[in-house]
Parts: sequence; C-alpha cells; structure tokens
Amino acid sequence: MRIETDPKLDFKDVLIRPKRSTLASRKDVDITREFTFKWSGQKFKGVPIIAANMDGVGTFEMAKAFIKDGHGLTAALHKHYPLADLEAFYTKNGGDSVWYSIGLVKDDQDKLLKFLRSKAGKKLDKVCIDVANG
Repeated sequence: MRIETDPKLDFKDVLIRPKRSTLASRKDVDITREFTFKWSGQKFKGVPIIAANMDGVGTFEMAKAFIKDGHGLTAALHKHYPLADLEAFYTKNGGDSVWYSIGLVKDDQDKLLKFLRSKAGKKLDKVCIDVANG
C-alpha cells in the first residue's frame, strides 16, 4: 500500500477568475459550435447540449419546441415510440433538431432498419445509441 502525503487541491483552494468580457449583455452570448464528425465527415452546427432520450424528456413535443426555437438545441427521442409515429414525425418535422435513439437489442435494430428504408428515414442524420448504465 502506498500512502501519499503531498498536498492536494480542493475546490476551495482554487479560484477561477473569468476573463474580462466585451459583451454588453448576457443575451449577446453565443454558445453555438460547429463539429465535424470524424468518420462521416458530416458537420453539426448547434448548441452542444442534447435533451436526454428519457421517456419524459426526449419527446416529440420537446423536439418540436427546439425546432421552433431555432437556437440550435437538439433532443434525442426516446426509443419507445412506435415506428409509425417516428415516420410521421420525421416526415412532418424533418430531422435537423432530432436524434433517433436506438437500444442494443435486436428489435431496436430491426426498427431502425425499417425506418431507414422508409421515406422518412432519408431525413435521419443523427443517431443516439442508448447503452443502459453506460
């Protein structure tokens, strides 16, 4: 066993001093970023915060609100929506502010393949892989 005796720093020991800002108001803050995905080369421009794919959060209503908002927010839809509902949503609303969620079980994979073969599947460009406790 090794016992370390040198001093350690805690949050109370460190002062983070913000850099002076030239912004006149908090409303002028822009947290939009652009990312290029390594393997696909696709670009994503938006706020790097995604509403979780939980039943009460990753809903069609949340995604619609983010689409309407227009500030680059995205929602990962929960994976329990029936295929027909997902197709109807993507057909009407597109996929710009939406992540399609998939689990690791075969049924989820089969549902994704069926979705990709549909007309609505052509609008899918973001997938959230839901790994429980991952």
